[in-house]
Amino acid sequence: MKLGLLAGSGNLPKAVIEAVKEAGNTVYVANLSNDHGLGETGDVYALGEFGKITKDFKKHGITHVCFAGHVSRPDFKKLRPDFKTLTKLPGALKAAKEGDDALLSYVVSTFERDGFEIIGPQDICKNLLMPIGSLGKQNLSKRHRDDAEKAITTALEIGKLDIGQGAVVCNGLVLAVEAQEGTDAMLQRVADLSDDIRGSAQSRKGVLAKMVKPGQETRVDLPTIGPTTIELAAKAGLAGVLVEAGSAFVINQAAVAEAADSYGMFVVGLPPANS
Repeated sequence: MKLGLLAGSGNLPKAVIEAVKEAGNTVYVANLSNDHGLGETGDVYALGEFGKITKDFKKHGITHVCFAGHVSRPDFKKLRPDFKTLTKLPGALKAAKEGDDALLSYVVSTFERDGFEIIGPQDICKNLLMPIGSLGKQNLSKRHRDDAEKAITTALEIGKLDIGQGAVVCNGLVLAVEAQEGTDAMLQRVADLSDDIRGSAQSRKGVLAKMVKPGQETRVDLPTIGPTTIELAAKAGLAGVLVEAGSAFVINQAAVAEAADSYGMFVVGLPPANS
């Protein structure tokens, strides 16, 4: 397999590169984030250069394409597309009006039509997927179960509308839902709320649930958490974090478990809904 990686920001692209190389396969990186820490295995591209990316992928004999990492929604008014991107722009604009998942699905479909096979990061980095159960010493207790259930329901409802993947609930009150700002900024907003409606380091309350959007293109943009997620959740006074086992990436699971234990928080992988 010769893999073309469209790499955004974060640690997931690096994990994909390492896994591909360890398997003895070739990877060419289309770097969309200008993160030079990804190495010299490809080139840096602008969001409007999908024609150039496709051409370079074919020149390097790429057979499979993987999307990994965060890429900010483009400002179409400032986009400087190459000719191929320009021909796809009307469809992209139409999809963008429907939501991020529709836009991602459209981009994925353009690479499929060019003859590439799309492969999800989860097929390359299975070791990063959240297992069923708790990562650390703490588990979801009866005390926090109601908040957990409402956080899951809320996350799925906003997912149906293609708004975001995460929601925070404390004492039955929805404190925040994730939108374009992302999980980290959402948790920082919760930390800025009054102590009267959220937990604290002395009395942890509230749950963050990150769920796959119903109908989501699961080969791209699965929920991802890491040590930073736990640190920010701790600052927000939360009791724990929930994700769906097998459908969420945990970057550096050992560090996540250690951080959760140090704060007395739970990080739990829920059994898949169809299990």
